[in-house]
Amino acid sequence: MVVGILKEIKLSENRVSMTPSGVDMMVHHGHTVLVEKGAGTGSGFSDSEYLSVGGKIMNTAEEIFALAEMVIHVKEIMPSEYHLVRPGQIVFAYLHLAADLSQIKALMESRCVAISYETVELPNGNLPLLQPMSEVAGRMSIQISAHFLEMSHGGRGILFGGVPGVAPAKVVVLGGGVVGTNAAKMACGLGADVTIIDKNLDRLRYLSDTMPANCKLLMSNKMTVCEEVKSADVLIGAVLVAGGKTPQIVTSEMVSTMKKGAVMVDVAIDQGGCFETSHPTTHQDPVYMVDGVIHYCVGNMPGAVACTSTYALTNATLPYALALADKGWKKAISDDPSLRKGLNICGGKIVYSPVAEAFGLEYCPYTVDLA
Repeated sequence: MVVGILKEIKLSENRVSMTPSGVDMMVHHGHTVLVEKGAGTGSGFSDSEYLSVGGKIMNTAEEIFALAEMVIHVKEIMPSEYHLVRPGQIVFAYLHLAADLSQIKALMESRCVAISYETVELPNGNLPLLQPMSEVAGRMSIQISAHFLEMSHGGRGILFGGVPGVAPAKVVVLGGGVVGTNAAKMACGLGADVTIIDKNLDRLRYLSDTMPANCKLLMSNKMTVCEEVKSADVLIGAVLVAGGKTPQIVTSEMVSTMKKGAVMVDVAIDQGGCFETSHPTTHQDPVYMVDGVIHYCVGNMPGAVACTSTYALTNATLPYALALADKGWKKAISDDPSLRKGLNICGGKIVYSPVAEAFGLEYCPYTVDLA
């Protein structure tokens, strides 16, 4: 199969979808790998490194879209690329379609095979291709919060761990999944007073056995969320509905009750955000104020630590990319029900129900004849 590794064009996105070692593996499986010129630069990989393992450097994305049977991105297909996607072409990336109607329409019109990293799901409910970036984003959310909590950046001037005789920062994490757990671990390590709120009692029991003593666990309900949000110095939004639009857990009214200079980080912004007052921001202009509360809503947080993120991403995605290239997409998803759940759009139809539900569009269950 001819596989294309595209350069990321989303603002401040420095990751690349495959390391040179990943390309080396693809080539050894007999595939032709086209790498867009400069694709790895932001993550510290030169074109010569890709050439040395058998990759072919292409000057433009247009060339890759024209030649590749499968194109691989980190982030979603951008508007400038919509017209380049071809019928039957596999698009493999973090698509986040439940928050992007224009991309849905473009991929449907292209009649491509859109497979989304974030909806590949194991039988136990784990999301193996989302997990590494969730780990990165969860940990980053605490670094970012500590930074913006400083007075020079508009924050309350609170030290995360406090000092003897002075209380630490109060950190509230909404969601006890991968993002929330990693955020809480980092915050606990800094000595903060941490609370995780989740609606799954079994998950709370698990966290009770694994989290340190300075992490409290609460069952989610409206009253609890209201009380904890009001008292928080830092609020981390780590709510996820796999492949679907994120529910808005924190209302604008709740935000108005928060301390001036508190920090909110909405890690769920890729799927629409879990704070009513959230809207996407960029690494260049990451924060804004609502009612005196700092909002950080950057959609591609792991792009700021591109080297770590690219290695972690390739570790997770490469086995699935190899399966798609070795077997072709139809056999690959037939052999692996987890990969089948990654199929979002095929033959001009939405075949993943949460994406259809997000915009009230028609859902068409996948059949082998669809494409």
